[in-house]
Amino acid sequence: MNTVKLTAADGHQFSAYKAGPEGATKGLVVVQEIFGVNSHMRFASDTLARAGFAVIAPALFDRVERDVELGYTSETVQKGLELRAGITEEQVMMDIEASAAALGLTSIGIIGYCWGGTIAWWGATRSKSFKAACGWYGGGIAPTRSETPNCPVQLHFGAEDHGIPLTDVDAIRAAQPGVEIFVYEGADHGFGCEQRASFNQAAYDLAQSRSVDFFHKYLAG
Repeated sequence: MNTVKLTAADGHQFSAYKAGPEGATKGLVVVQEIFGVNSHMRFASDTLARAGFAVIAPALFDRVERDVELGYTSETVQKGLELRAGITEEQVMMDIEASAAALGLTSIGIIGYCWGGTIAWWGATRSKSFKAACGWYGGGIAPTRSETPNCPVQLHFGAEDHGIPLTDVDAIRAAQPGVEIFVYEGADHGFGCEQRASFNQAAYDLAQSRSVDFFHKYLAG
């Protein structure tokens, strides 16, 4: 497994999964769910790498517990929430900035899923490191929807996601008319994760295609 060690601005050292072709000119920071950089996140990273991007997926949970790889059960959800609660938003952004810098490229995007979907939104609004940001079912986007993005943003939500009601999506749309937002009928939270019961192949295929096209459009090189 291709992992690297990175150092954040506060001196914290953390691991990250790295993938992508040699000589890639476009990079992506891929941000985890609350289950760590597990086999699904490596699969997501490898899939984006095959689309031509240099990829780094930081292990954000390293700040509270190292080498976290959780599966998808009610017990692991609780564990993931507890781990997430031990990390501040400022610490998250330091790790994201270090990950972007580690790519060593001038054309970088950020994509995240679940918790990472929210962080991808913050990457657009709280950082100047990214030229495009894509968030999949980020539950924390609605509460921070009034923040101003510094780059183009694309968001993906499931119509049947009870954790992110369509009223939240409508509120984001109203606050951010310039943001591209897609809602997938019949899709629940986590529809893009092949290991979850909520995986929806058709929604995943379409969202993935849109995400890749979006990054190829906005990332030069």
